[in-house]
Amino acid sequence: MKTSFKIAVLPGDGIGPEVVNESTKILNAIGEAFNYTFEFTYGLMGAEAIFKTGNPLPDETLQICKESDAVLFGAIGDPSFDHNPDAKVRPEQGLLKLRKELGLFANIRPLKTYSSLIDKSPVKREVIEGTDIQIFRELVSGIYFGEKFTDEEAGYAYDICKYNREEIIPIVHMAFQEAQKRRKKLTLIDKANVLDTSRLWRKVCKEIAHEYPDVELDFMFVDNAAMQLILNPKQFDVIVTENMFGDIISDEASVIGGSIGLLPSASIGNENALFEPIHGSYPQAKGKGIANPVASVLSTAMMLDYLGLDQAAEKLRQSVEYAIENKYVTADLNDEQHYSTSEVGSFIADYIKYSEKSYYNFENVKIGKSTIV
Repeated sequence: MKTSFKIAVLPGDGIGPEVVNESTKILNAIGEAFNYTFEFTYGLMGAEAIFKTGNPLPDETLQICKESDAVLFGAIGDPSFDHNPDAKVRPEQGLLKLRKELGLFANIRPLKTYSSLIDKSPVKREVIEGTDIQIFRELVSGIYFGEKFTDEEAGYAYDICKYNREEIIPIVHMAFQEAQKRRKKLTLIDKANVLDTSRLWRKVCKEIAHEYPDVELDFMFVDNAAMQLILNPKQFDVIVTENMFGDIISDEASVIGGSIGLLPSASIGNENALFEPIHGSYPQAKGKGIANPVASVLSTAMMLDYLGLDQAAEKLRQSVEYAIENKYVTADLNDEQHYSTSEVGSFIADYIKYSEKSYYNFENVKIGKSTIV
């Protein structure tokens, strides 16, 4: 069994470097506890890469990613570009290109509720308690990658949304296979009453459904799905959808868990994989030590799954749940008694190595007196 892994680390922009730092810290703890070796190679991407090289995805960074077993990514985006509609080069172009170059066709976003955090959600407890959803978003086609045009003088622009069968088939199979492992229900979210691309998605899903007779397949228009996610999220098991709908729906779903800082993601291809939190770069929090590292840490757990390190992945998830249950969290989850980004990461790393014999005195943790004993 392989025990040594090359990990490309792309800290990115805003709070990206801070949350990724906690993930690498925790990977080192995993290595110590399970006798694995993780070799980290760092690369520039996003606004930071533009400032230093003029390119949001330098060739050197792309090569590092292609030569690694997996990619760990932080966040992308910078206000100097967000408020400049005339900018010809943007940080997000680097991420889109990386997905395309690595063939990362499937973005997987799990959503579950933690009992101790349910009251942080703006949605009622009885509505969301027990929610457990996997969202499969197609990642390298659709309107984000279609032909684009702007006529500045005429004030005219368009973005074309295109799909072909070969782009739809792989992710639909992945979603059906995941549904087989869970509650055996798959929902395709589309806009088939208006869009030809959505009607193609429905046709392909119906054809593939014959190969998975044990899975119930249903369909829901995206506008209704946006409403149903808030009214009755527990009706969903596995969701599959196209690129832009998946982007919007998964961000909306983040409010169910109480904080977008809890939600991880994996972007999977035939030969490569990238793991990142779904939150943005949150530049207002940069350097303040208040960013929630849990989404990045849980993305790291998904990376361990991908690498076949199932026991380590499960231990990492248990450690995160232990931190949450003991209220060892950042301010977005507990504004009365909270800990810094680094303190939360250290708590999780320490629990991985020592469990109940941890150096942290948990009784003191609960009353806000984290001490080393």
